[in-house]
Amino acid sequence: MTNISLLLCLVITILVASGFANGSGYEPKEKIGVYELKKGDLSVKFTNWGATIISLILPDKNGKLADVVLGYDSVNEYKNDTSYIGAIVGRVANRIGGAQFTLNGTHYKLVANEGKNILHGGLRGFSDVVWKVKKYKNGGHTPSIAFTYHSTDGEQGFPGDVIVTVTYTLLGDKQLSIKMKAKALNKPTPVNLAQHTYWNLGGHNSGNILSQHIQIFGSKITLVDKSLIPTGKFASVKGTPYDFLKPQVVGSRIDKLKATKGYDINYVLDGPAGNKLKRAAVVHDSKSGRMLELSTNAPGMQFYTSNYLQDVKGKGGCVYQPRAALCLETQGFPDAVNHPNFPSTIVTPTKSYKHYMLFKFSTSA
Repeated sequence: MTNISLLLCLVITILVASGFANGSGYEPKEKIGVYELKKGDLSVKFTNWGATIISLILPDKNGKLADVVLGYDSVNEYKNDTSYIGAIVGRVANRIGGAQFTLNGTHYKLVANEGKNILHGGLRGFSDVVWKVKKYKNGGHTPSIAFTYHSTDGEQGFPGDVIVTVTYTLLGDKQLSIKMKAKALNKPTPVNLAQHTYWNLGGHNSGNILSQHIQIFGSKITLVDKSLIPTGKFASVKGTPYDFLKPQVVGSRIDKLKATKGYDINYVLDGPAGNKLKRAAVVHDSKSGRMLELSTNAPGMQFYTSNYLQDVKGKGGCVYQPRAALCLETQGFPDAVNHPNFPSTIVTPTKSYKHYMLFKFSTSA
């Protein structure tokens, strides 16, 4: 009986230490709060649950303010969110085929959460943990907030300890800078973070985004199979519904994409590799006059038209439906760890991760 009790205690200890099989039983060490940055007539609110953007308020061409990102009324609702609304996703954003990869001769099996594949970091990725507020300054010329998270060795199956920091800063006239950095402490590991805000420049409660215009500075896409796992091949967007090299109405060809019920694809962004910013996308809502211009140093951008939002109760009782918003997820290429011809997403103790995004907001008639 004593031996059985000792064995039972040992099993419980192991489960607790592993976070109950890398999914349930999560006990945050930090308190969950809401924080605001404000500069002129741009204001942004965040929570350290998932380092999430929970609101972004902008004027339209007539000076009328509106919240242009989807979200919830309370922080607790973000804990039950399954659409990654507003959050930082990782350790590896997007999909890894078969939830596995081999690195330096070691095979790693990850925690699958989309059939046999892993999406946005697994059952409990970076969007479902409490980040520590490292720095918070709501005032001066550059209001900013920095969140940090220590991802441990073996978390969701990924190797090595990683320290991740995300800094949001308001700059100049209606600009939002996002800097994502990661440092591997002891082992090489893939890192690919993405900011998963759902944008509707007409206002989060204004209906769908099908009449808005978008321009995407990517002349190729990464081809995918029926599970949205890249095949390793690329295709030109010219002459296809994916061609947004010139501004096009979002909904003009969306119904041709029946398999995915809309846009959900990684664009290979044109422009130089490295840390220099390049234009990724421009979005314009003609009714409100609001415009968004996004620049990044990332090689890719997932364009997603919220195809699978369904009866999601959001802010103020608004119920979000498919195509209620669009996501502009700058990123490394999906499943890059399994495709040697893709830009590497491997971070080492001597090679850190740096991912920058710059949003410029404006209005036009």
